Amino acid sequence: MPTVPEGIRIYAISDIHGCADLLQQMFAVIDRDLTTIGSRRAIHVFLGDYIDRGPDSNRTIELLIERGMKHESVFLKGNHEAFLLDVLHTPSQLQDWKQYGGLQTLASYGLRPSLNPDPAEQDELIRRLSQAIPPYQLHFFNNLRARFVCGDFFFVHAGVKPGVALANQQEQDMLWIRDEFLESNKNFGKYIVHGHTPVQQPDIRPNRVNIDTGAYATGNLTLLTLQDDSMIAL
Repeated sequence: MPTVPEGIRIYAISDIHGCADLLQQMFAVIDRDLTTIGSRRAIHVFLGDYIDRGPDSNRTIELLIERGMKHESVFLKGNHEAFLLDVLHTPSQLQDWKQYGGLQTLASYGLRPSLNPDPAEQDELIRRLSQAIPPYQLHFFNNLRARFVCGDFFFVHAGVKPGVALANQQEQDMLWIRDEFLESNKNFGKYIVHGHTPVQQPDIRPNRVNIDTGAYATGNLTLLTLQDDSMIAL
């Protein structure tokens, strides 16, 4: 059984996708659980995809930053955050971002693009978006990590490339990989905790657990609690 170091309890959440209300509900669940923690150290681990698709990306980021000020927290990068950073540098990517739920993120920052913005409007929209995102939020986006290791657990947004040592994983794979990782029964060297590919309920396998339960579509945001060798998904 994979274990967390003695004296640590981990709370992991993935793929919030702008569902700020669900995130607040999970914080209430965690706060109740923290009353039983005794002298243990609690670490919140967020597995990326905080924005896009759901109704309130802006508020979700605010809640996460606020939480991180009060609790030891690790914020990983998802492919949606990577895409946002790309769009801010290359406004022509706006058309692609729309396919990923980027319009909902624009709306959460008070921007309303037309249906088919021409290049000039794309440039203007992204200029206004970069002004609408507060500097401390940009700092948050720019400082997201690709991975986090604790005890026998390796936390990552999408997964890892089979056959490549964990220390040598490429960010592109950790943010985007799907089938090659999901179909692998290999022992990856650590137990992988990930999201990225929505599942009906937490998918617990011998070598990995997927906790992306498609919150923006299902209303179900999963919380994974790890302590010693116990793993509880709510």
